[in-house]
Amino acid sequence: MFNPSRWPRRCDIAAWIAFAMAVVLAGMTVVHAQTRPPEGFTTGTLAIRTEKETHKFQIEIARTPEQQQFGLMFRNKLAADAGMLFVYERPQRISMWMKNTYIPLDMIFIGADGHVVGIAERRVPLSVEPIYSSAPALAVLEVNGGTAARLGIKPGDAVFYEAFGTSG
Repeated sequence: MFNPSRWPRRCDIAAWIAFAMAVVLAGMTVVHAQTRPPEGFTTGTLAIRTEKETHKFQIEIARTPEQQQFGLMFRNKLAADAGMLFVYERPQRISMWMKNTYIPLDMIFIGADGHVVGIAERRVPLSVEPIYSSAPALAVLEVNGGTAARLGIKPGDAVFYEAFGTSG
């Protein structure tokens, strides 16, 4: 026999629907927030002197932990002369990955003295495989994949930027 007390009331159903919608909208906000870069990236110019010539890059600088964690994630393109410089407080073995990074990148590891100490070339987009510096580095310059080979950038090349006490 039908017992109306066992059926949910309309207000209960409405409350559950409102709760479910709030959960979905909160999830959408979190996803949207993760795809937006943190505030405060500064810009500048960095130069690398190779055996043959000097190459200039227009860079964004990732200084804070939030900026460094976000990096170049969710970008679909990067200009040929552009990059992102990650500057750390002290020289260290640096570990990075390509999670949520859609474009292949070269990672140029730079020592405190302003010289290239290692290069991780053509890193695979979206990979969570760790990428390590081969030596302690103060910074990493991320550029389009293939840039280091195309420009002849090698370990030992000089990098000119204020974070290394050099300019050029």
